Amino acid sequence: MEKDRVLPINVQFGGLRHFSARRSESLCQLGMIMAALAYFTISITILVLGDPIDLSKLPALTSHCANVAPIPASEFHQRQQLLAEALYKMNASAYIAEPSASALYFANISDSSWHLSERPLLLLVSPQVTDDGAVSAKTSILTPTFEATRAKFLPIPADNVSFHEWPEDVNPYEVAVGSLPSFAEGDKIYVDENTRHFIVDGIQKAAPRSQILLAPVEIRDLRQRKSAAELEIMKCANEVTLLAIRAVRDNLHIGIRESEARAMAENALTAAGLKGLSLIVLFGENAALPHGSGTDRQLGSSDFILIDCGGSLHGYESDVTRVCLPFRSFIMHYLKFVMSCLPSRRCMKTFLLTKSKVSTQNLALWYIVRAAQSRAVRTAHAGVLTRTVDEAAREPIDAAGYGKYFTHRLGHGIGLEVHESPYLRGGSDDIIQTGHTFSDEPGIYIEGEVGVRLEDCFYIDEDGDSVYLTQGVGGQAESPWNP
Repeated sequence: MEKDRVLPINVQFGGLRHFSARRSESLCQLGMIMAALAYFTISITILVLGDPIDLSKLPALTSHCANVAPIPASEFHQRQQLLAEALYKMNASAYIAEPSASALYFANISDSSWHLSERPLLLLVSPQVTDDGAVSAKTSILTPTFEATRAKFLPIPADNVSFHEWPEDVNPYEVAVGSLPSFAEGDKIYVDENTRHFIVDGIQKAAPRSQILLAPVEIRDLRQRKSAAELEIMKCANEVTLLAIRAVRDNLHIGIRESEARAMAENALTAAGLKGLSLIVLFGENAALPHGSGTDRQLGSSDFILIDCGGSLHGYESDVTRVCLPFRSFIMHYLKFVMSCLPSRRCMKTFLLTKSKVSTQNLALWYIVRAAQSRAVRTAHAGVLTRTVDEAAREPIDAAGYGKYFTHRLGHGIGLEVHESPYLRGGSDDIIQTGHTFSDEPGIYIEGEVGVRLEDCFYIDEDGDSVYLTQGVGGQAESPWNP
């Protein structure tokens, strides 16, 4: 910190000595000036030290999800059992996945707990049938021999996990196929859709007369339809993301840069306990590129602010977008006139007034997008085609003459991945089911001028109705001033 930027004590309080000499002034005015000086001193300290967010907001962010539990071991056991039953019904010998969102879902193995390399580590789940006809799951791990000890430290919630090692002079895929219980040449083996091609190819060569197929919808459905425990985690993750956006918005001002606002958002989301953060902060015309990287421009008086961010809680992702206006103008702007307005007591209200001058047209765009978002969530019910929801969101935007500026699908599935199937898009015949979770994010993007996108994620409850995951903290934005 540069010393010449900190006001010396005699400069800060010299005005008070002068004031105390004027005995004709009231004690009320003295109190107001002392309060103002304290406020300015704190504000200047924040500017100098670079404190990125109002600290009063952090306790609420930190505690909001503190008591939300991760997925219990019993639910992992149930997932493996359902997977084994599905495999048995489809006459398949195994399901194979690399460390990924799917392996995380079935066995708590993510690509962050085991980073992918050219040496395969694979999750293998097979159905086993007892003499009385009961089906159970057999869970195994294929691991390089020199990594076997580390692999056994993976927190896999499964009964009697087997570890099959492959030395570096042995074909790992032959070891994998040979380890499958009751495998017969010609059996079907399903692989996760994100499995890398060289691994699929290796398995096919190790079982040349077998069918190596991508996991079908019967298996994908297990992950797509969220349980009550999953929804509780996702609710809290999305709620605290929205609270973080609101905390950031309350600290923005005319003149701040995109990078500074982004740092605020990063700090707020970190304080909230989220990991693996994703952040987009764009001002004005930069927001007309939906996933733009920005130019680090300053916020102008006629600009919208777009904040699109999220992170993971116990592996489950959040995704919230707001387009809003700043809460207040740059604090140094007020230093120029506050002393002159204190005697009339008019400036205290001024501190809370935004200096934004957004155009009437841009405000209209914001409300058109919100109408589209509302129409979409009202349309989404169990049994409805996903494309029908996308079409519903486009109707208000088309009617206002901005249809060509809504350039992407309405939404995506969300869970252990930010973007996962099914998707709310035109041409899709997927059927919405209870437990499905989607983003609802219509937008209008006029390049070189303005971009508006509003996003909340919702789920389909047991009654087949749509409910925003952010509903617990107010749900949809009410206006650009109330995100």
